[in-house]
Amino acid sequence: MTGLVVVSHSRALADAAVALASEMLHGSTTRIAVAAGLDAETFGTDATAIVDAIEKADDGQGVVVLMDLGSAVLSAELALELIDPEVRERTVLSAAPLVEGLMAAAVTAASGASPSDVAAEAAGALMPKRSALGVEDVSAGRENARPGGESAVVEVENPHGLHARPAARLVTEAGQFDAEVTLRNLDTGAGPASAISLSQVTGLAVRCGQHLEIDASGPDAQAAVEHLTTLARNRFGEEDAPASSTGRASTPAGRAAPDAGRAAPDAGRAASPAGRAAPDGRACRDHSTADRAAPTAGRAAPTAGRACRDHPALPASPGIAIGPVFTPAVVDIEPPDEQFDSADAQSARLRNALDAVRADIESLRTTTAQHSPADAAIFDAHLVMLDDPDLVAAALKRIESGVPASRAWAEAVAAVENEWRAVDDPYLRERAVDVHAVGQQVLRKLAGIPDATIDGTGILVVDDLLPAQAAVLDAEKVAGVILAGGSPTSHAAILARARGIPAVVAAGADVLAIEPGVTVALDGSTGEVVVEPDSQTLERLRSEASRAAERGELARVAAHESASTADGTRILVAANLGSVEDARAAAESGADGSGLVRTEFLYLDRAEPPTVDEQIDTYLAMADALGGQRITLRTLDVGGDKPLPFAPQPAEENPFLGLRGLRLALAEKTLFDDQLRAIVTVAHQTPISIMFPMVTTVDELLTAREHLDDAITSVGRGDPAGLEVGIMIEVPAAALKTAAFAPHVNFFSIGTNDLTQYTLAAERGNTSVAALADPLDPAVVTLINRVCRGAGPDRLVAVCGELAADETATDLLVALGVRELSVAPRAVPPIKQAVRGINVTANPRLVERCLEADTAASVRAALT
Repeated sequence: MTGLVVVSHSRALADAAVALASEMLHGSTTRIAVAAGLDAETFGTDATAIVDAIEKADDGQGVVVLMDLGSAVLSAELALELIDPEVRERTVLSAAPLVEGLMAAAVTAASGASPSDVAAEAAGALMPKRSALGVEDVSAGRENARPGGESAVVEVENPHGLHARPAARLVTEAGQFDAEVTLRNLDTGAGPASAISLSQVTGLAVRCGQHLEIDASGPDAQAAVEHLTTLARNRFGEEDAPASSTGRASTPAGRAAPDAGRAAPDAGRAASPAGRAAPDGRACRDHSTADRAAPTAGRAAPTAGRACRDHPALPASPGIAIGPVFTPAVVDIEPPDEQFDSADAQSARLRNALDAVRADIESLRTTTAQHSPADAAIFDAHLVMLDDPDLVAAALKRIESGVPASRAWAEAVAAVENEWRAVDDPYLRERAVDVHAVGQQVLRKLAGIPDATIDGTGILVVDDLLPAQAAVLDAEKVAGVILAGGSPTSHAAILARARGIPAVVAAGADVLAIEPGVTVALDGSTGEVVVEPDSQTLERLRSEASRAAERGELARVAAHESASTADGTRILVAANLGSVEDARAAAESGADGSGLVRTEFLYLDRAEPPTVDEQIDTYLAMADALGGQRITLRTLDVGGDKPLPFAPQPAEENPFLGLRGLRLALAEKTLFDDQLRAIVTVAHQTPISIMFPMVTTVDELLTAREHLDDAITSVGRGDPAGLEVGIMIEVPAAALKTAAFAPHVNFFSIGTNDLTQYTLAAERGNTSVAALADPLDPAVVTLINRVCRGAGPDRLVAVCGELAADETATDLLVALGVRELSVAPRAVPPIKQAVRGINVTANPRLVERCLEADTAASVRAALT
């Protein structure tokens, strides 16, 4: 007989639903197991409890799992990953309403029906209620209305809902079928919308947890619905991103016990909170640039056996490469002079060029997906750009006024490109490169010029690469890549990483003068570039490559073990998170909880803020994914360079010095107070640390703590046990006043990305000065030392900026007194392994030498 499992945040609700369903059985029996609440009174869901319930309910025929909302769904999905594969095959997760669905499922299961039949009956459980109330069943009658129609309902699980990127993926793939596909947001009633119109799809405003109806008619209707349903269940490709770069373990087994190695004293109040005990361990780093380590050597001048030194290169794709230089010419083309015959003819030329480029990009996407399905999504945005109605309309309007197709297209693209380059956000500015790349591809088609291709063997040295070029690099021929320009977050760098090709970027124009055929060595993990390396350098780099491979294997094997130095100092290696998917990846990578959750991911790309309940469900889902280990929730860190549409601020000439971080939170009190209530509620159920960003003055911190006290009072359950309060150290003023902050916090977390930027007056997203922003500059090291001294022995100091994942810096951070490193999930195993290789007592003058150094290069020399 099909068994049933009830998953709910509330034990009382689940028990009552089971009792109600049992009344419908009239003496018949159905096996029903409950996995609800963290205990009889505490709300929450637990994946391991769901596993136990599934095994209890299963008698060999199968199980249907019904859930209430939010993290219950995520916990149920995680449970499926943990159970025996045979049981998983016969277990069905139902999207049916919990109470009505359970009653229908119980009666159907009692009749001996299969799990699929039971799930189908549960899914239709609302039909009687809809009929009685005269509410149209939007999924009913469609087959009658359109013969041959197919439909399905899916729950959208993307944290930001169906925002631009997943919407672009949906539009792209819906257009591949010979079918008319429409979509409807069942929770809001929005729609129907054409699935091949990006503006209509995004106009549905489908949020995380809402239900999307997919309806199709035509020859490929069934295939289209099945494909889009699978796509939705895979979060439109977004959930693949963490897995593609983490080297995750096959199962979450063996991860650290909750709150392992980390003291959890009472948070205390604003006057004098108890100090947070620092475990014997160290350091952390920022997820957005997690692969970027500062260089050990500068840029090459073509001199034998010397690293390039006058302008440092930036690491972009890890690995060591040695080979002869080749430098194919990659130049932009200008629109040729053309005769204007007629608007119709020129418009047709443009449309044909767009169609041809679309076919080329689709081919590139397919090729890239063979190496990295997640990174293949880069080309989804390119495809959507080709179909952008405003861009195409602007070009066609120019053609109507008498401008030939090539020039009309170039002018329209330039206008859009300039708009992107004018925005403040560095990441968004970089996306102007994508507009330029697509524009160049179309221009080449219009001019009859073949696409720019890369053909050669050895080390590719070039100014920059278009994504279309980087996507087809042959790893068998191209040993490594040196870009004179670019940045570690460019699509060229991302695609090089996806193909496993070592690369450095922002090496400067001098590298373009290296003659073809000259031997060059590069280290994509450090940024080192050596022209004509001598035998000793070659031996060193080859030995480094061999040792790196060995360390990588050891790190993978020991990923779920704790990290202690050779002399017994315990270092927590936590993860920086920006989604529930990141939390899953962190658990599988062996992270000691999370040292930084960027809660702003819940607020961006939406028209209104998340509700308190939505925040609670998401934070609990992240905690569930990490097995109950401590997570550190950074309060909303937006404003200035990251504006919110529902919290408009006046334009700022320098947003990095403006209203951002805690400053904005204290100005937008409703947003701040709602978030604090959500965090306090979650802290009653799982170990939580709260961290305030961009703190500059003690008064700001005290005001924030007053808001936290008000939130605790509002929730009405007293001080959450083990709630810890800390601040981000991101500006020199805060670093220099650490001792003044210490009486009011439990811990400090150093954000070395911003601390470096503000200390050296070099914006990290600006490639013109990116090389100056070295977090191992003696000035930054001095400030980190000041924080560790000011914190005292009872308050943990963490690092959650990119420096935490730089293995070169690990021993220095530990020696300074950092005891937690928070890194991108994929960096957890190698940083744990780096910690295990440290012996602080073996290098007693390390800190002194680094503090006395006059340059970042001198610091790195001391470390190596």
